[in-house]
Amino acid sequence: MKTKSYYIVLSVLFASIFSCSKEVPAAPITEKKRPKIVNIINFVRLLEPRDAAITETVLYETVVKQVEIMRKHQLGGTFLLQYDALLDPRYQKLLKGLPANSFEIGAWWEIPQPLVENAGMKWRGRYPWDWHADVGFSTGYTPEEREQLVDVYMKDFKKIFGYYPKSVGSWFIDAHTLEYMYRKYGIVASCNCKDQVGTDGYTLWGGYWNQAYYPSVKNAYMPAQHQNKQIPVPIFRMLGSDPIRQYDTGINSDRQGVITLEPVYQFGGGDSAWVNWYFKQFVEGESMEYAYVQAGQENSFTWNAMAKGFEIQMPLIEKLRNEGKIKVETLAESGKWFKDRYKVTPATSVTVNEDIEGSDMETVWFNSRFYRINILWEKGTLRIRDIHVFNENLPCPYLDKKATSNECRFYTFPFVDGYRWSSAGYLAGLRLKAIVNGKEIFVEGGKPVITNTKTGVLHISWPLKSFNGTLIMDIDEKQMKIKIEGNKSEQWFLDMTTTSGVELPFTRINPKRIDCEFEGMEYGVKAQKGIFSKPSNNVIFRVTPQNNKIVLSF
Repeated sequence: MKTKSYYIVLSVLFASIFSCSKEVPAAPITEKKRPKIVNIINFVRLLEPRDAAITETVLYETVVKQVEIMRKHQLGGTFLLQYDALLDPRYQKLLKGLPANSFEIGAWWEIPQPLVENAGMKWRGRYPWDWHADVGFSTGYTPEEREQLVDVYMKDFKKIFGYYPKSVGSWFIDAHTLEYMYRKYGIVASCNCKDQVGTDGYTLWGGYWNQAYYPSVKNAYMPAQHQNKQIPVPIFRMLGSDPIRQYDTGINSDRQGVITLEPVYQFGGGDSAWVNWYFKQFVEGESMEYAYVQAGQENSFTWNAMAKGFEIQMPLIEKLRNEGKIKVETLAESGKWFKDRYKVTPATSVTVNEDIEGSDMETVWFNSRFYRINILWEKGTLRIRDIHVFNENLPCPYLDKKATSNECRFYTFPFVDGYRWSSAGYLAGLRLKAIVNGKEIFVEGGKPVITNTKTGVLHISWPLKSFNGTLIMDIDEKQMKIKIEGNKSEQWFLDMTTTSGVELPFTRINPKRIDCEFEGMEYGVKAQKGIFSKPSNNVIFRVTPQNNKIVLSF
């Protein structure tokens, strides 16, 4: 029986190495247009230098057990091979024996010693596989070297399996490498790490939060706004983040914790109550175009650590599949479906209508090719916890030069950042307030209703308790519109506040626009309806409605 402290230590040791347009015309929405897609993706490393007890045999036997459990429950999926595992005859034999109509073999794009040396370069790592960003990932190599690495991997993959892989995943892949894989070898899908800050030295923050997006040709983490400036390979976000808790965990520390569907985590994918709650929200919550989650686990965690969670999740996924509530498919199948259906990144959402027992929190994440927003309801109040703006012209810092640090950072443009601008004692955000009986209060309400009856528009209706009326929010791919129906006499507004001492991007607050600068680029948010102001030192900015409406353009 493993102790709780053991799991905590194990989790820390092996934490995943890795974020005024016209009204959209109404269109009928049917459930067939909104698939709930599950990819079971297990990625495979040959060795684990961080723990001598995790031998190559232990890692191989982990994959054997994953295959066994998946086949027991008649579940297909994707196995992504790191180059050193690709060359191992045991993995070749095991994976060649899987039925090709339900299993996919693809590439896991971490760079081990054999790949570097077979590409004619000198290995710089501390171990035969080194997870530092300047060694173990494509960001640590020049664009020319990245192409050499790709060519060697693809040549050997085809020699072994007889074809080129259709899917390539990694905690992050630079845009040059991704575009080269698409152009020369025809990959149809990729996947990258969930949003995180500092975990194992890797930060991806502010991106398309879940589902999938077409990346900019300049920045594989940044969604593109235009078809001619995107790499036509959808990138799916991995690991199944807890939509409520993952965002705030680790505030005031060097790195975030991990609360995800990964079966190794005792609170998360290894807990039956959490897993059942997660999939209930996944199936029932408003997702707009489609819902997506990646299940599965890297073999570095070993079977002993992941077995409980794996054996909780696989029967549930089988049951939901058999009931017609979800689709289980390979990453390549999801990528092909996405490319056939969408020419540019669609607007999607992730909705939690009911939290785990003992909590009253609800949330929705909205993502489009232009921005993302997260709204959190807690104790009857509303906080816009996050708004990040996307700009395809922001180049990745590693686009044409290699990383020189063992850490890598990818960002988009912050407008509200409830993680990086918070402290343990104060959570930043854009809060709904009002003047009632001469006093400034946080507006309280009941249960929000979140729906999607018009294509591309997320509709939120929130009945208020602080005074008569209903808050209405309509969020589309470029704008957020807010009004209060049933009461036009109350003074209401949104206040942006942060903890003290944080660096903010705001350079000028004008009545109709807030100008910002981040990563050397300027951007801004416009008030098509409403007025920006700075009422006090404690409030960063306020948005006051005009004719009872606020319309913000991103």
